[in-house]
This record gives sequence, structure tokens and C-alpha cells, in this order.
Amino acid sequence: MRTYGCQMNVHDSERLSGLLEDAGYERAAEDATADVVVFNTCAVRENADNRLYGNLGHLRPAKDANPEMQIAVGGCLAQKDRGEIVRRAPWVDVVFGTHNIGSLPTLLERARVQREAQVEIEESLETFPSTLPTRRESAYAAWVAISVGCNNTCTFCIVPSLRGKERDRRPGDVLAEVRALVDEGVAEVTLLGQNVNAYGVEFGDRRAFSKLLRACGEIDGLERVRFTSPHPRDFTDDVIEAMAETPNVMPQLHMPLQSGSSRVLKAMRRSYRKERFLGIVRKVREAMPEAAISTDIIVGFPGETEEDFEETLDVVRQARFSMAFTFQYSKRSGTPAAEMEGQLPKEVVQERYERLVKLQDSISAEENRKLVGREVEVLVAEGEGRKDGEHRRLSGRAPDNRLVHFAATGTDGEPAEPRPGDMATVTITYGAPHHLVADSGIRAIRRTPAGDAWAVRNGRAPEPSGVLLGMPTVGAPAATTVSAGGCCDS
Repeated sequence: MRTYGCQMNVHDSERLSGLLEDAGYERAAEDATADVVVFNTCAVRENADNRLYGNLGHLRPAKDANPEMQIAVGGCLAQKDRGEIVRRAPWVDVVFGTHNIGSLPTLLERARVQREAQVEIEESLETFPSTLPTRRESAYAAWVAISVGCNNTCTFCIVPSLRGKERDRRPGDVLAEVRALVDEGVAEVTLLGQNVNAYGVEFGDRRAFSKLLRACGEIDGLERVRFTSPHPRDFTDDVIEAMAETPNVMPQLHMPLQSGSSRVLKAMRRSYRKERFLGIVRKVREAMPEAAISTDIIVGFPGETEEDFEETLDVVRQARFSMAFTFQYSKRSGTPAAEMEGQLPKEVVQERYERLVKLQDSISAEENRKLVGREVEVLVAEGEGRKDGEHRRLSGRAPDNRLVHFAATGTDGEPAEPRPGDMATVTITYGAPHHLVADSGIRAIRRTPAGDAWAVRNGRAPEPSGVLLGMPTVGAPAATTVSAGGCCDS
């Protein structure tokens, strides 16, 4: 399974993996040649096409050597290109779209029997993805889709035509899924939607999203709640209040800016202006002073002047984002922006992009250095740090979603081994633009059901909880805290 694009695609890929395993397929080993290869594609940027067709070309020799091998292409690019994929790569066996991911096992079988490519693209959602089987990549964190599709008409974006109009799940269905995940050991959920805070419009409740956040706060055992991505147009005060008043909703917000120029935002058909965006940032910081706010920014939109770009830099300086995902404008056929006058030369876009990245990196580094000396509880992750083995570190996410690399020792210097899904309390010693470092040792490890779930998945026995003395309590016992590097540590 190869996934490109946004979190929604990652979530869809987990469903696709679940469907295939439910149909009797097994995941191929990393060093094996797979019998079935599935590409779940993105169509937001131009290089998505090049990437897909390049990978398909690399697979052709393997397909020629083993005609029984099957290649499937799904997702947004498949929804857009349809039969063009089979025309350009006739060795592809199955093409399916964003609305019928549940059809993949049937299409693979049909292609095998009929010995010809199967192209099936639906124009509307066949089955809400969350009703399908799943194979989650993580034992301790999970995506939960609360809506699919988008009702916005941004001039640079092709997603609404590929994902369709917004459809919302009922709150009871969402909460039932979250509870089921927690029962499996999940500690953190991220609520997903193309425009997540517009949730509830379909069934007529403008406050449905803030109510959903508060309801998640009442689920025992759910440690962390996040959501992505909200639209500034729909960001209301009741959501900020719910974030601030619900302890397990994390002090973190990812809210796309796209441009700091109100003139460009109007051309983008983004229904807010610079002042509205900065007003939301100010309110979030007033309610949650420690909140980390990140964003998306597009550089080089058609007609963007140097003055427009300077306004974007001004917003970046004022907002002081913890991180920004920065993109050079990519022309997509089928979008109004692709036909606009004022398409900018590549060298102009590149130069502005480099200035923006330099500014944001300096701000991120300054903000991260402010956290040196602060104690944070990190949700231990699996495979976040590429150099962790080299530096004898582990990695995880702080409550504000900053990435923390920390020494795999207790404060006494002895080895400490929290499991992915456990909570480790560490003190920040260094702040870089894109991560934090805590090299003074783990102050405490809190064993959690999420860590137990990771242990079971990886064939390890869950560790027994310690015996706590004191007044008896009613309900599920709290996770046991043990000192890092002490006698209770494994």
C-alpha cells in the first residue's frame, strides 16, 4: 500500500488495507515482491501525476516478469484521470475512485477472472469509509472521519470535484467509533474532515463541532483529541471555548492561511480576510496561551504581487506559527486559478518561497527555544525520528503536537524503555526549528493501555500494573506511574 497526500488519504489507506485483509490477503514483507500493489493517490499538486506515473513505470518490469501481479490505483488522481491511467499505463489492473474504495477486493477479483483492466469511478459516495474494515498503522493513535467532501469553491483546489459535497456522520456514530477505539487501547484520536469545523451543517446544527469536542472529553481513557483541518470561515467562538475547557482536547490548532493578502484571498475565493484570520489567532492565544498554531501557505498564486507577498510575511510575523507547511502554487487543470491571468515565473515563486521558509524557520526556532527548561509529557511514538537509533533517543509528541526527541535513559543515566503509547515526562533541553530535544533523561514513565495495546500487537506481554495503596476508587484504575530507570522499570 503506497499512500500520497493528506490525512484523509492515510485514513482511506487503512480502510483499504482492512478490506484486503478481510478478503484474505496478507501484507507483504518489506523485502518481498508483492502480489498486489495499491497506490492511493493525491491530485492537489502537479507533481502528483509525475510521481504516480513514474512509480507505475518502475513497476512495469516486475509486472512483465509476473503477469499474475496486480496493480491498483485509487484516490483523488484516479477520480480525476479515470481511464487516462489505463491508457498511459496499460499494465494497471484496477482503477477506482474516492467514492467506492469498498469495491477494491471485488475489482481485483473481476480483473483476475476477466483478464482485463477494471475502471470503476462513482460520482457520489457509495459507503461512508468508517463503516469499512480497517487495519490501523498505529496501536495507540487513530484517525476518525467525521465528514467527507467539501462545500467550498477555492479557485486553486480540485478536491471538491473529486471528493464531492460535504457529508456529515451523526455524532452518535462518531462517538461510538471513538469509544470502540479507546476500548482497543487507543490513547489519541484525530477528528478528520476536509473542512472539519463545518461539521453539523448537513443536519442543521452550527454548534455540532464544539459539542462533539466536549463529548469526546467525557470518554474515559481517551487521553488526547486533535482535529484537522478547520476553515477560518467556520471557526466560531464556541469551538475555542470547547478547546480551552475540555482537558483532553490538545492545545494545538492547524488552520490554513493560504495567503496573508486579503486581495489574494478574495481571488482564491477564501471567504475570510487577513484581519479575520489574525482575530482567530488572537482569541485562541487568549484562551490557551500555550497553544501551538500551525498553518498552510501557498506562494505564487496567479497575480500575487510583491506587496501581496509582504502581507503574507507580515501575518507570519504576527501569528508566530509553530510550523507552516509552505507550497509553491501548482497549476491544476479544471480549477479556475489555472485559467487566471498573471501566472508567475518559476524563479519569482522560488525566490519568495525561500524567503518565507527562512522567516518561518527562524520564528519556529525562536518559539521552540522558549520551551527549554519546560517539563512536558510526551506520548511515545514509533518511528518518528529517523536518527533516533544513532543518537540513542526515542521520539514522541508533546500535547501541543511538537515533535520531541528524548534520551532513552532515566535521569540517573540508566536505560529506560517506555513503549510506544506510554507517556514519558521529560524536560526540554534544546529547541530546533522543527523539533525539540530532551537529553537530560526521562523523569517518569506512565504505563498506559495504549502501551499495552502496542505490546500485544508486537507479540510482547503487557506489563503488570503496580499495586497502589490508598483510598479505594470507583471505575477503571488509573494508569500506573513508575520512575524512569528505577526498579519498576523493565
